[in-house]
Amino acid sequence: MNEDRKIPVGVSARHIHLTQEHVRILFGEGAELTEMKPLSQPGQFAANETVAVHGPKGSFPKVRILGPVRKATQLEVSRTDAFSLGLKPPVRESGHIDGTPGIRIVGPAGEVTVDEGVIVAARHIHFHTSDAERLGVSDKQLLKVRVGGDRGLVFENVIARVSPSFALDMHIDTDEGNASGAATGDFAELLE
Repeated sequence: MNEDRKIPVGVSARHIHLTQEHVRILFGEGAELTEMKPLSQPGQFAANETVAVHGPKGSFPKVRILGPVRKATQLEVSRTDAFSLGLKPPVRESGHIDGTPGIRIVGPAGEVTVDEGVIVAARHIHFHTSDAERLGVSDKQLLKVRVGGDRGLVFENVIARVSPSFALDMHIDTDEGNASGAATGDFAELLE
């Protein structure tokens, strides 16, 4: 592996982002998300709070909420999770939820049904602007990345997301992690 082109890997399990209004409905008046642990991206965290999500075919009783709150509620699942829920969400970048399936979300104080917001997150790499410059990468560029190991493979169409507020990290879902044998904390190689 070319040490200069190493990218840390984060395998992202199913999770949900909520609006402040939905936090209020699901957890009660004045409720705030509380931090369980920080995530790889500065200012983001896994919350102590979880919700149940219900699709047409199945449900998951404890889906971790990621904070802070967002402008739109969004459930990110793997393709396998989507089959279990009975949904056919598209592969999308986070935040691009127009025309996606909805879901029923249940918390300890109430429930809400969103008409859209379920996606299979497109694999991507967060680049701090300095890392992008060092590696010759531009925002929204599609990249090829090699994951090694016994089940090593090359991921294509990995979206570069560049911002001065990001930390270098590649995000894949559990299906992709299982297929490649990659785990959070492993390294991948950005190909030329």
